[in-house]
Amino acid sequence: MNAVQELLDRIETGSVADLVTYLNGLGDDDKRMVARHLPAHLGERRRSGFEAEQRIRELALLYRLAGAACLGGAGQVADWLNRRELSWVEPEANAAHVMSVLSDRPEEWRRDLAVRLVQRLRPTTGSTWRRIQALGNWDLAAALVIETGAEPPENDAFVSGWVLRKAERQRVNPNQVLGDDRLLDHMLPRLFQVQGVADGLMWDRGWGEGPTLLGQLVAMAGAGRIPRQMLLDGCVSRFLAGADAAEAAPFVTLWRELEPEVAEIPVADFVRMLPSASSPVVQLALEELHRAEPALDGELFAEAVLALAYRPEKKYMAAAVKWIAAASPSRGALAVAALAPVFHVDTPGLRERAVRVAVKLAPHTAEPGREAIREAATWLPVDLRERVAAAFGAVEEIQPEPMGAATLTAAPLPAPAPPISSVEELAAELAEPLWPEVPARFERILDALVRLTHQDRDAVVAGLQSWWRTNWQHPFDAHTYVYGISGFDEDIRSLLMRCALAVVSPDDSRALTAALNESSRRWPSSEPAPQRFVQRRFREVMSLFERGESVPVLLATPTSPTGHVDAATLVTRMEELGGTEPLESDFLQALLRLPRPVDPGLVARARKLPSQAGRRLAACLHDGGLPEPVVTWELLAFDRPAHYPKSLREAHAGLTPPEGVPEQLAELWTLSPKPGYPLFSRHMVWWPPSMPSHREAVAAHVLACLPWVMDSTDGQVEVVAALAHAGGPAGIATASTIVIGMGHRLPAQRALAADAITTLAAYGELPAADLGRAVGHLVRGEQVKLNRVTGVLDEVTSAGAHAEVRAALAAAIPLLLPGPGEKAKAGLGELLKVAVRAAEATGARSDMPGLADLAARKGSSQLLHQARRLYEVIVT
Repeated sequence: MNAVQELLDRIETGSVADLVTYLNGLGDDDKRMVARHLPAHLGERRRSGFEAEQRIRELALLYRLAGAACLGGAGQVADWLNRRELSWVEPEANAAHVMSVLSDRPEEWRRDLAVRLVQRLRPTTGSTWRRIQALGNWDLAAALVIETGAEPPENDAFVSGWVLRKAERQRVNPNQVLGDDRLLDHMLPRLFQVQGVADGLMWDRGWGEGPTLLGQLVAMAGAGRIPRQMLLDGCVSRFLAGADAAEAAPFVTLWRELEPEVAEIPVADFVRMLPSASSPVVQLALEELHRAEPALDGELFAEAVLALAYRPEKKYMAAAVKWIAAASPSRGALAVAALAPVFHVDTPGLRERAVRVAVKLAPHTAEPGREAIREAATWLPVDLRERVAAAFGAVEEIQPEPMGAATLTAAPLPAPAPPISSVEELAAELAEPLWPEVPARFERILDALVRLTHQDRDAVVAGLQSWWRTNWQHPFDAHTYVYGISGFDEDIRSLLMRCALAVVSPDDSRALTAALNESSRRWPSSEPAPQRFVQRRFREVMSLFERGESVPVLLATPTSPTGHVDAATLVTRMEELGGTEPLESDFLQALLRLPRPVDPGLVARARKLPSQAGRRLAACLHDGGLPEPVVTWELLAFDRPAHYPKSLREAHAGLTPPEGVPEQLAELWTLSPKPGYPLFSRHMVWWPPSMPSHREAVAAHVLACLPWVMDSTDGQVEVVAALAHAGGPAGIATASTIVIGMGHRLPAQRALAADAITTLAAYGELPAADLGRAVGHLVRGEQVKLNRVTGVLDEVTSAGAHAEVRAALAAAIPLLLPGPGEKAKAGLGELLKVAVRAAEATGARSDMPGLADLAARKGSSQLLHQARRLYEVIVT
């Protein structure tokens, strides 16, 4: 047996100790022989299918050891150790084992490998724990750096990896001594320069009473092990570099724990942080500047308060006003110009206080400051402007020019791609990644698979051989898919692949279907009814192919980007079937996709169809399409499981099917809210194109699922944007799904809800009053956050939907106004501000229950100020 075969046999046994012993005993000639054959062997094994790839993962450590011991150059070994298929190893154990087979390499060679491995480290993403799990070759690179004394190149990932690994070890062993770490002196200066160290430095803050990483740095500075001034200077340099709040957090904590003396505070640097630093840094700077105020000369004081006044956060504007007010008249007068930007804020109390301070300092203010105040005062309300004019001289009144309203437009959906016309094109489409799930693309592939298989099944089988060999296990084992891949029987990507498998290898497909059916009896699907309906159509096609049968055409393939099927095209497809009965789920899907209204002239053509389904189609066309289910809406209080978001009340829609519809449609149009675990699906994007003429029915199902993913990054609000392009009535269910989407934690997802509003408004189909009702009830019920909803409404007002927002808020605001003895919702003043904008743009005048009483209250809060403005605009 030659060295290569013996090595491969030892790898297959899975014994690390045996393999290490064998590798350390190999001669140079044998190692060169292995080096020539090992990469080719691994590449060939990777191409042998799913099971082979799984086996490579299991044996990844042994393959890594073989390459590290036998490949010649440091560059070759670095390439080998960075191969993706060999990354499935435990990093620390991997490092120890690889080091054991590198011991006979020259030190210069190992130093070269250390540098190459450090260079190839890449930053990781996700939670702190995920980042620790994804450190890859960091441990091996660090071990080589320590052993050889190599000077590693600058690489953020190497530094952040050190912090993450130290944090993890601190968690396992709270008594570890950071000062004993052999990389500490090298890493310490870089901590303040790189991205990605914050979560590691903060990870151990809540683990009991043991020393933290930051605490150990402070202790070492106190003991003289590391220079205290280096830590202070490092924090300042990090703050000045503009780190965001998360990245700055550990350095803010470190600064506080170092407890610098007043003399150690670099006041000029802290002043220069104020304009652009993250909020935690600004707060720290403000505290430290107050401590060191005697060291602030008049120029720095003026610079500091001016920077605070121009910050977007109102709390820092307020801090600037307070600081100026507390200064002596001569010192405060130097900074009067910092009050000017505060005159423009929409917080009446803060604006009025700034005016009072300015008037108080007027006798001490030089002309440049007086001029700045007069210019800023031009936009003040009349009463405040007159007070400023009395103290600073005449103030010009400027009337703002009315802004023209934007024109509402709906972005058109992209036109459908042309049908796939050849087996080669079908094979190419199947070979491309089928993620994310785009219904139009899947429909196009399914349509081609059905048509081309009917025309020449042998040609399809031959054309998909490469796809079959690459994507399916050989030899085939159904249990691998049933028990090894979660949800394999439910997501449409897998169902589409199974349809193609049923053509290429019907025996394998039948075996898989039988095994999955057996499994589903024990673990039935938890998908909601719309997704089960979508799945049923794909399984129907799969079953057709498994029986060795085919049909010339699918009836329900969309002809429109909304998912609709042109009625005339549907009749033509039925004519192509002749007397053959269509697939039932495909037929019902086609009926659901008929647009409204239907051309009456098509009824006569449909009545000539010879099949029973033809008669059903003719009746449906005669009636103008399928009937609508009955949609109800209510607010309910459910006690959900602990890990679900809690609301006082939830909005729910119910569905009741019309009498006489087929069983599948009755199931699809039956929905009632239930306590306990709510409905859930990650595939809601399929639902609008499945019922494109029944928007409220789709919305009812979406409303049952959508609220539970409003903290996720899965992009589920796409379904809300898709609903806007659908047909059929739009009422309270549609409005509620939009409001739920407006409450998503991610701005990009809320933008999809904004698109839905502007699209429906552009089509003239937005149920504005229902949208307002939903806003009022869902905010009161704490199912969505008011500030998120307000931001979306402000955005769509700017986009031209001012009339619709005006109508929506006319319904929402009375529901949200505080009753007697009730505290107002936080952020309600901002919502009234949007209502003022919308009302001013429309010029509409009407009464609003409860607004007059609120406007009549005394006070200077944002809520009362905006209530008075709104009352003036719409009533007086």
